[in-house]
Amino acid sequence: MKKIILTVAAVFAFGFANAQEEAKGEGFSKGDVFISGSVGFGTTKTGDAKNNSFDISPRAAYFVTENIAVGVKLGYTSEKDEPNALTETKTDKFTVGAFGRYYFTPASKFSMFGQLGFDYNNSKVKTTTGGVSAEGKVNGFDVALAPGISYFVSKNFALEATFGELAYKTSKPDADGAESTNNFGLNVNMASIKLGLVYKF
Repeated sequence: MKKIILTVAAVFAFGFANAQEEAKGEGFSKGDVFISGSVGFGTTKTGDAKNNSFDISPRAAYFVTENIAVGVKLGYTSEKDEPNALTETKTDKFTVGAFGRYYFTPASKFSMFGQLGFDYNNSKVKTTTGGVSAEGKVNGFDVALAPGISYFVSKNFALEATFGELAYKTSKPDADGAESTNNFGLNVNMASIKLGLVYKF
């Protein structure tokens, strides 16, 4: 009887140890590297006015401490704005940037984080009015703070999402005599929700 009890206890202890080891493998820790890609989309329509947008942003980061990750990213955004039946504006924007994240519970399957990003972007804008088209280029710089969540579905893969942003953005057309446009504000519409898949090395 004593041997049976000891055997059962040993089996439970072994199972618990394995569970702890598996749990330890999930989440982030110092020295981890991850790559991810986020996708965002949005659409609005008011009467004849329509706006559609899509963006994709691959990124990679390294954990310098257990809670802090720093990384780089690239991005592409496409937007089509039709304020009326005669006017259409298409914008293609390419972005390169750096970001930092602070994870509140990095060693857990589920964690919240805050992300601060700095981006340089270049846009090509084509406006068509009554069949007549005009093109231009715009250069810009953005600083944005956004909240996010991360959830590990396995040891190496996690789902993540960022939603909303507090941002300062400045842009200037690439033309002689052009003036800069500066914006500061909180963006919480559907276009600001970005979903991503993370792979941890």
